[in-house]
Amino acid sequence: MSAEPALDRLSGLLQRFRVGARLSFAGTLCGVHAFPAQPGQGALHVLRRGSLEVTHPGRSDLPRRLRLQAPAVLFYPRPATHLFHNPPVDGSDFTCALVDFDGGERHPLARALPPLIALPLETVEGLEDSLRLLFAETTRVRCGHRLLADRLFEVVLIQLLRWLLDHPAEAGIRPGLITGLSDPRLARALVAMHEAPGAAWSLQRLAGVAGMSRTSFATTFKAVVGQTPADYLAQWRMALAQVGLREGVALKLLADELGYANPSALSRAFSARTGLAPRDWVKRMQRGVGADAASLQRGD
Repeated sequence: MSAEPALDRLSGLLQRFRVGARLSFAGTLCGVHAFPAQPGQGALHVLRRGSLEVTHPGRSDLPRRLRLQAPAVLFYPRPATHLFHNPPVDGSDFTCALVDFDGGERHPLARALPPLIALPLETVEGLEDSLRLLFAETTRVRCGHRLLADRLFEVVLIQLLRWLLDHPAEAGIRPGLITGLSDPRLARALVAMHEAPGAAWSLQRLAGVAGMSRTSFATTFKAVVGQTPADYLAQWRMALAQVGLREGVALKLLADELGYANPSALSRAFSARTGLAPRDWVKRMQRGVGADAASLQRGD
């Protein structure tokens, strides 16, 4: 009996919703240093040496104070103002990056993760080699070092996401996309929807992909992911529609790709989900007026 082929749980997501990292700091910080929230951006910090106390003013969903005494990684998937309190003389060594999620806070992974992930470096398997290269590129200036550092930070980020998929409980991740992808059976159904969003995904067909009975699949999916398979598929299709609209893709092409009978059907579903017709949503985006406000209010 042949072994089941390995399932790539991330590529389908990251090909459609890109994630980028840009080196923002490398060196020693002494005393108090503030990292203001940047709209649509997260932050990734690697504490290489020293101790650190982190505070989060005005945030009830983040620890008021967090103390670290050993090398660690701190990942903020969404904008959050945070203050580093370092030793006043010797300081602590850091390598830091801004993280750009395609779609900002509406990126599926950015939404699914807790507001802060703080882990000892030794906890995350596979980071050692990538960090060695990253530190080598940020220790001294060489031709192309910033571009290479950005790419290496992206590698570190993907390795961190891999680890989170395999250890959701240790990272304090609540029911959602990450916990769904962490379940081997549900992951098969989720990846299938990610890779073929326009397919006719009935509950029975998705259960078959997962290798489960229809009832067991529906019950388990709701408990682990936090919503029904139909709701998740509709949300995924709307997220892809928003990406397409931002990129200027015609509504007819989007309807064909996402499994809607015609542009009118997609337009009705889009309006029901976001509270805005596609054309109005695009106008808001072009005016830079927080086009996702209606979606956020509806909890999409």
